[in-house]
Amino acid sequence: MASKWKQRSVLPGFGLSMGFTVLYLSLIVLFPLSAIFIKTSGLTLLQFWETISDPRVVASYKISFGASFGAAIINVIFGFIVAWVLVRYSFPGKRFVDALVDLPFALPTAVAGIALTTIYSQNGWIGRIIEPMGFKVAYTPIGIMIALTFIGIPFVVRTLQPVIEELQKETEEASVSLGASRWRTFRKVIFPELLPAALTGFTLAFARAVGEYGSVVFISGNMPMKTEIAPLLIMTKLEQYDYTGATAIALVMLVVSFLLLLVINFLQWRANRFNVT
Repeated sequence: MASKWKQRSVLPGFGLSMGFTVLYLSLIVLFPLSAIFIKTSGLTLLQFWETISDPRVVASYKISFGASFGAAIINVIFGFIVAWVLVRYSFPGKRFVDALVDLPFALPTAVAGIALTTIYSQNGWIGRIIEPMGFKVAYTPIGIMIALTFIGIPFVVRTLQPVIEELQKETEEASVSLGASRWRTFRKVIFPELLPAALTGFTLAFARAVGEYGSVVFISGNMPMKTEIAPLLIMTKLEQYDYTGATAIALVMLVVSFLLLLVINFLQWRANRFNVT
């Protein structure tokens, strides 16, 4: 048993690797996050509660988490379709379409926000068509959701693609040959295999959307109580030199995001356990 720990490896031994891992995560993740708690501790409980329960702050929380959740759901549905098409079908321009999926990774978020605002504003290419019909996108929560959907789609597609590639077509064909409908085949054969990856993609897209600022600040309109997101409110507090107020808002976002991610990870663990059993 002890010989297993002494086996040679391309990378350094466990002790050195583990030490580097802890140091790296501490410098990049733990220390910055702990600074939020330390800075917020300068507030009394009453001051902290007054800051985070302000109606403007509560409204920004609802917009940020609500739009992020909605965008993540949309990304899971349509991201699955995109990933399925890219894996299962061959068509002209497939590599170009596959490269477009990664565009939100490479494109600066501010540029994306300006582009989306230009398209969906009242005089934009799409806005000038849909606004006379009574459907307004720019400077509304719908515009925020569209921006968050744009920046989150790669996470879902790239998470689902490898899993779809590993799905065996023979299993689907066997299900159909036994008389199962397409919907039953998808529900009983395909969906259980994709569920853990879909939850992972949802988690990544949601986490990315909650803290998004650049692509949302232009298309949202930044109207307090209506389209003002929590990251923008944090920036406003910082510009006013209200550092403790900014960290208090950020602390609530951190805790709520962590709890939501914990729940999603638990559901993912249950899904993986179900597939194994």
